Amino acid sequence: MTDREQVLIVEDVKETADWLAARVLAACGATRTVRQAHTLAAARKLLQRESFGMAIVDLGLPDGNGVELIPELTAVRNITVVVATIYDDDAHIFSALRAGAGGYLLKDQGDDDIERALAGIREGVPPISPSVARRMMDFFVQQERLRENPEAEKLTGREKEVLVLIANGLSVAEASASLGISAHTTRGYVKDIYRKLGISSRAEASLSASRLGLIRK
Repeated sequence: MTDREQVLIVEDVKETADWLAARVLAACGATRTVRQAHTLAAARKLLQRESFGMAIVDLGLPDGNGVELIPELTAVRNITVVVATIYDDDAHIFSALRAGAGGYLLKDQGDDDIERALAGIREGVPPISPSVARRMMDFFVQQERLRENPEAEKLTGREKEVLVLIANGLSVAEASASLGISAHTTRGYVKDIYRKLGISSRAEASLSASRLGLIRK
């Protein structure tokens, strides 16, 4: 991304979009041109007419989830996509990253923090809020425990992932979004997990995940 490439901000609240635009200009230089779109439809229209080097995308938009736009940005245009949102849960974080987001920032950070994160893109540093980075580290630690614990071998890899998410309090819909699979498929995994572990409730699932060393209590 060069200093003169345009930046697209997809954010439905005008005041927040203006705030993000100010952070971009402060971090990346006043030579940038920042364009705003307040819906997915408006963003897609801009993408048909103009080229962008970076996009900052909100998730909760009036006409859909910003995650829907991420593959459209990354697959064809090689745009650096940074999510800027209020959502800091696993379902939103991992669905955005799986879709191709190269960064994930929380809007409750201060101006300086956002600007430092965006400025780091030039040096190849992914812009990720500290609490999001911690969740990502926890996720990889959990995956390592899944591989190392022989008691968990009765479950498939996907079943282990579902168990961790359910045990951490995610609903079936949230777990489905995090894993990029349908709610119907997730329910099937939950049924198989319960059968294999001899359990019948979410509380027992949480206890089983803790006993197997998959989550910290």
